[in-house]
Amino acid sequence: MTEKKHTEIDLQGECALGFESVRDALAESFVSRDEIGSAICVYFEGKKVVDLWGGYVDGAQNHPWKANTLCLMYSVAKSICSLSVHMLADRGQIDLEAPIAEYWPEFAQAGKEEIKVRHFLSHWCGVWANDRAIAGDIYDPEAMEKVIAMQSPAWPIETQGAYNTVNIGFIANEIVRRVTDKSIQNFIADEITKPLGVDYYLGVPENALDRCAEIIANPADQVRAAGRDPDSPVVAAWKAFPKNFGPTEQNSYRFRTAGVPSFGGFGEARAMAKIYAVLAEGGELDGVRLLSSNGIRRAIETQWSDMHEGLFDRPLSMSMGFMKNPPDGKPLFTSFADSFGHMGSGGARAFAVPSKRLSGCFVSNYQSEGRGIGERTEAFVKAVEESVALP
Repeated sequence: MTEKKHTEIDLQGECALGFESVRDALAESFVSRDEIGSAICVYFEGKKVVDLWGGYVDGAQNHPWKANTLCLMYSVAKSICSLSVHMLADRGQIDLEAPIAEYWPEFAQAGKEEIKVRHFLSHWCGVWANDRAIAGDIYDPEAMEKVIAMQSPAWPIETQGAYNTVNIGFIANEIVRRVTDKSIQNFIADEITKPLGVDYYLGVPENALDRCAEIIANPADQVRAAGRDPDSPVVAAWKAFPKNFGPTEQNSYRFRTAGVPSFGGFGEARAMAKIYAVLAEGGELDGVRLLSSNGIRRAIETQWSDMHEGLFDRPLSMSMGFMKNPPDGKPLFTSFADSFGHMGSGGARAFAVPSKRLSGCFVSNYQSEGRGIGERTEAFVKAVEESVALP
């Protein structure tokens, strides 16, 4: 990490009365939590109440973060891919209780015949490894389709939950493609981001590449450390990664433009906050409907909860495509009971709370110290909760 040039940052943007603690939390992250560049956004009762950014897009800290800076949000993309499947289920084009093989016949190999759509969405199917993949296959959807089709489940369905780091986005892509004849990247653009008028991309277009923030490694990053442990199951999950898959690769033209569906989405914090605001508002915002209220209730119903999920051995609770607060009592998405959302391994966090008509998003180009968990992210989430909870 490049030594910080400043301890105080002039934040840009806007913050409504009552949400000053959210602004203060972001400002403090630059003073005492080693933040480099970051953006946050909060929607409350259908309105954008916080939209702030500050710091630098580069490790040398020469170029300021701008209003339209795009940042890699890592696995937050999984929730948007899942949202796409739920939208098709809402329209009657996908049955969440149907076997995946009903839409993707080649999937019915190696003991996967009975795996349902809801099982893959909820990380409950055991198909998290890609044993036949070779390094770099994440850039080849056809190759991933073949290796996932041939993959045997690690265990029977509904017996063990395990975070599906790589395969889940490609499974979603194949189902969406077979049902709609669109890639999941195009479906998200046509059905979610363009109607809402937000900047979030699975595959950054050429004319927006210069807006991407540089991802900066954190020496304490526990995600990368897990990949270096030969006894960790993530070694089997990450076979499709290119070699040395760290910030250098993630800052490359190849990765930014590829649109890797499981963890390759770039966008503005306000874009993801607005998408989640739609879910917090019952499925519709500003005249754009993504899901019915019944579809949202179905999507966020907890499927499993375990103190030791099968990949990272961490507390995790999953609904169909969205994380819930884990069973260790440490909330990821505010402590309100109906909170849900998704984390990204670099520290990105997006969440919604329907009972409070609340949503938020945090992005940073300096990776978090934990496995998607870090003090800068948690300070943001806590400040949002306190702002809404206060009378």
